[in-house]
Amino acid sequence: MSLDQLKDQFGSIWNSVTEGWRELWHSAAGAITRFVPGDKTNLPDANEIEDDRFMPTRTWAMIGGEVFEDETRLVVRLELPGMDKEDIQIEVRSDELRVSGEKRFVREDTHGRWRVMQRAYGSFQRVVPLPCDVLPDASRATYQNGVLRIELTKDAQKKRGHYLKVE
Repeated sequence: MSLDQLKDQFGSIWNSVTEGWRELWHSAAGAITRFVPGDKTNLPDANEIEDDRFMPTRTWAMIGGEVFEDETRLVVRLELPGMDKEDIQIEVRSDELRVSGEKRFVREDTHGRWRVMQRAYGSFQRVVPLPCDVLPDASRATYQNGVLRIELTKDAQKKRGHYLKVE
């Protein structure tokens, strides 16, 4: 194999890796969310966890979501498994939707050690940009099977900060 062929192959591999990284960054940038453990998070003590990579003060996770638009509404769906709907707050602002809450750790009834901790716990906030103006009072939110579904009615006038109740 010549040096030029080796350079071409390395260049091809490098381009493939950088393209994949850009695609991952583009698709996940809005979904990566920081979870900040608080007093109510109920995490186990550090001596109960054998996972060397688990750092409860630096917990990041991906809150996957979708935004669908038709003539009269925007539908936002966010994956929030393991939460109670009472722990979710939704705020509609003029150009964004803010979903926040706290995901709490649930202890097992038996005594033992945690070997792997890969789920995020703590308070979080996810901001979804809104491509158009909406009517918060005519909108609704439901939470079922770990998926938060927010249906926002479109409007031509801007509305400032408003909270929705999760049904």
